[in-house]
Amino acid sequence: MDLGMTERVKPLIDAVRRMIEDEIAPLDAEFHAEVGKHPKGRFFHTNRQLEILDGLKAKARERGLWNFWLTESDRGYGLTTVEYAYLAEEMGKVHIAAEVFNCNAPDTGNMEVLERYGEDWMKERWLTRLLAGEIRSAYVMTEPGVASSDAAQLAFSAVKDGDDFVLNGEKWWISGAGDPRCGLYILMACTDPDAAKHARHTMFVMDPDTPGIEVLRPMTVFGADDAPHGHMHIRFTDVRVPAKNIVLGYGRGFEVAQGRLGPGRIHHCMRAIGQAEKALEMMCRRGLAREAFGKQISELGANYDIIANARMEIEMARLLCLKAAWMMDTAGVRAAQPWISKIKVVAPLMAGKVIDEAMQLHGAAGISQDFDLANMWTHVRTLRFADGPDAVHRRQVARAELKKYRNDG
Repeated sequence: MDLGMTERVKPLIDAVRRMIEDEIAPLDAEFHAEVGKHPKGRFFHTNRQLEILDGLKAKARERGLWNFWLTESDRGYGLTTVEYAYLAEEMGKVHIAAEVFNCNAPDTGNMEVLERYGEDWMKERWLTRLLAGEIRSAYVMTEPGVASSDAAQLAFSAVKDGDDFVLNGEKWWISGAGDPRCGLYILMACTDPDAAKHARHTMFVMDPDTPGIEVLRPMTVFGADDAPHGHMHIRFTDVRVPAKNIVLGYGRGFEVAQGRLGPGRIHHCMRAIGQAEKALEMMCRRGLAREAFGKQISELGANYDIIANARMEIEMARLLCLKAAWMMDTAGVRAAQPWISKIKVVAPLMAGKVIDEAMQLHGAAGISQDFDLANMWTHVRTLRFADGPDAVHRRQVARAELKKYRNDG
C-alpha cells in the first residue's frame, strides 16, 4: 500500500501550492469583499469578481493545472485518487482555489455523473462546458419535508406523461444554485413509490431555466447566505422534463447517487485536512508572534499540548483519508464505502477541533473578519451534514464491522 507522493504528482503539488500562495490567496479576500456590490443583488458577480476568477482560471489552464480530480478517464489528468488527495489538500487552504483549478464542488460530482453515466448528447450539452469551467452546476436532492439522510424517503414526485415526466415538489440546500453561471441541475426524484427501496428513484438532468422552477430563498449557514454560490430552497411546479433526460435508467437513481457521492465525500475530506493545516500554521505563527504575562503565547497554559495534539491528529486523519483513497483506486467505490464513511466522520471533526483551538489562541480576533478562521470553522462544521450526517456514516461503519461477526458460532 503506497500512500506517499508519487514522482508524477510532486511537481504538480509544488506548482499548485505556489499558485495558491502567490496568486490566489492574495485575491481571495478581495473576491469576498465584493459580495453584495452588484446592483442586482448578492447573487450576482461583480465585474471584479469575474475578473479575479476568470483571470486565475486562465492562468491555471495555461499551466496545465486543470481537472485533476477526474480519474480513469481520457478527459481527466490521469491521476489516481491518492495522488489527487495531496492536491485537494492544498486547494482546501483558500476558499476560491478549488474553482480556479476546476476542482470545485458540486461540479466535480456532477461531472462524474455525466462522465460515468451520461449519454453522449448530455456530455456534449453540459459536460464539455463544465470541464472547460464555463458553467457551474447544482445537485438537487435534499428535501425539506423528509429526513433526507434516509434517501429512500425522498418524496419529490416525477410522473410520466407522454414523452415527458412532470416534476412537483420542493428541494433545499441546493448548493451552487444561487450562482448565475449555474447551467445544470442533476435532480433525484421519486418515480415509483411502490417499488423496492432502492428502485423508487430516478436521476434527471435539466436546465435551471426550465419553466416552473422557482427559487424561494437562499438558506443561511450560521447566518451567512454564501452568496453568490448559495444553498437554495427551490419549488418545482408542473415542471416538464423529457424522458430522454433520465440518467442511466428508470429507477436507477440510487446507483447514480452512490457513484457520485463516494468521490465527492472524500474530496471534501481532503480539503478539510488542508484547512486544518492552515489553521495549525496560523496557530503557531500567532503563538510565536504575541506575548502575554511575560511569555510568548505558545508557552502559556496547555498550548504546547494543543499544538502537538493538532499535529498528531492531522497526521492520523490524513493517513485515513489516503487509505480511503487507496481503497477507491484498488477496490472501487463500493468496497471503499466503509473507509469513505470513516474519513467523512473523522476529517471534519478533527479540522473543527484544530480550527477552534486556533481561534482560541488568536483571542477575539480569531472570531472576527480579520482572520479566516471563523469562516473555516463554519465550513467544516457544515461538512458534518453535507453528503450525510455523522450518525449515518457511523451507522455504515458499525454495520460493516458487525457483519464480520454475525455468522460466528
